[in-house]
Order: sequence, then C-alpha cells, then structure tokens
Amino acid sequence: MSIAQRVFHGSFGRVALLDMDHTLVTHSHHECHVLVKAAGADTFFNVNGRRVPLTDRQAVLVNAWQPHFYDHQSGAGPTQILALYIEPSWLAEIQHSLALSAHPGFFTQSGIDLNSKNRRLADLLIAEAYSPELVPRERIESLLFDFLIELIEDHSEWRQLRRLGAGSRLGFQDTRIRRACDYLRTHFNDPECLTNAARAANLSRAHFFTLFRRDTGMSPMLMLNDTRMRRAFDWLETERNGTLGQLAEDLGFSEQGHFTRFFQQHIGAAPSQYRRVIDTYAAR
Repeated sequence: MSIAQRVFHGSFGRVALLDMDHTLVTHSHHECHVLVKAAGADTFFNVNGRRVPLTDRQAVLVNAWQPHFYDHQSGAGPTQILALYIEPSWLAEIQHSLALSAHPGFFTQSGIDLNSKNRRLADLLIAEAYSPELVPRERIESLLFDFLIELIEDHSEWRQLRRLGAGSRLGFQDTRIRRACDYLRTHFNDPECLTNAARAANLSRAHFFTLFRRDTGMSPMLMLNDTRMRRAFDWLETERNGTLGQLAEDLGFSEQGHFTRFFQQHIGAAPSQYRRVIDTYAAR
C-alpha cells in the first residue's frame, strides 16, 4: 500500500514525500507539478498519453491541468517520490510573471535530465522531508524556490509566454464552458454535477463533453475531481477534530469508503494516513 512519509502544506502549495507501489488514476490539477525520485526502483509517469521515466537523473514535469498518472510497473518494488504541487500565486508573489506557471504550456517537456545542481537541490528538500523535526517555513520555501528557479530557467517557456501576452489561466474561450466550470467548482457535491453543469451551459451532455475537452484539453470529470481533491486537502490540513465521514459527505460521497478509495486512487495514500503526516505552515 502506498503511503505518505511527510507532507508540507503552505502558501507554496504542497511538498510530499510519497512511497508509491500502485498505479494511480488519470488526474489533473491547477498547479504545475514536479516529480523527483528519492529512492527505490526506477519507474514511470504517463503524461498526456506519453510514458515518461522517473530515475535518479530524470525528473518529470507536468503542466497545470495536464492529464497524468503514476504508472507503477508490475513486479517492480516501491519508489519513493518527492512530489511538488506549486501554487502559481506563491510564485507570482516572488516574481509577477511567474504566475504563468498556471499556463498549460509553461514547461516545454515532460521528461528532463537533472544536472548535478538540480539533483543536489532536490536532495536538500528530500533530506528535510526525512527530518523528524519541524522544518522552519523559511527553510522549506528557500529550498523550494531555489530548486524551482533552476528548473524554470532551463525548462519553461515563461519568457515566450510573457512576450505573447498569454494569460496564466485556462482560456475558457467558450462562454458556455465558463458557465459550466463555475458550476463544477461550486456544486462539486451535487450527485448529478456533470449533467447539471451541461444544463448550466445549455448543452446536451455529449456536446458539453466534446466542447469542454476542445476548450480545456481535459474532461469535465478531471476538473470536478481536482475540485474535490483540493477541498479534501484543505479540510485534512485544517479540520483536526472532524471525521472523515463528515468530509466524505461534504464532498458528495454516499459512503466514507467511496471517498477513501477516491483519495487513494489520486494520491496513493489513504486520507487518514495522509492527515497524520501533514506539517502546516500557513493558511492558503
């Protein structure tokens, strides 16, 4: 069973050290995503339909909203992975143009070779995740920023996107899709959320799915699942006295077990186990 060894939550997003031994479902999220092997077997991620290796010297970069999943190899041992989920607003506070990290074309490629400096910076983050002590927020943010800036300088299109005047969010060119997205984000606990989102857009369900994929590059289910996962992360971070049954109900799941399975399929760890290893630095 996959587990979370250590998780840092803060205005920067999430930094997680995960022991992975099961394939995840296809998912996407609003943050850009960086994956570095910490220990164990070499493995793969599937990013937008392409198999990308994760090794000691090869990292995986995933753009915001890009469909991807952890592709565990049958018969292979577990892999310990440093997973970074970086909030665009945090990078934008440091340098305004880095809000473009939310753009689906921010990183130029999914698989990259880590140079010795990048590997050393990643290892410093991994070492802090191994530490049994509470790591100062300033230490995490400093290491995280140093590592990301190196990657961004070598592997992103932020300068080109800025010259082109690109926005930092998905386009949602079609006003009907914008209405549907608003519905998905605000009615994520609706048992008929996708059907009613199509109605909000004045589209048939089939036409809605076709237009949504054309406008955003993903299915509406992926956006709905991301909204549920974001709510779950926030709740697990802040509601120390609440029950997982309450969380499951709030998210629209008929049973707690359904939510637990959903969470494990997206992050690997069970929500109760994930909750135990969170270090919180700031409310997001």
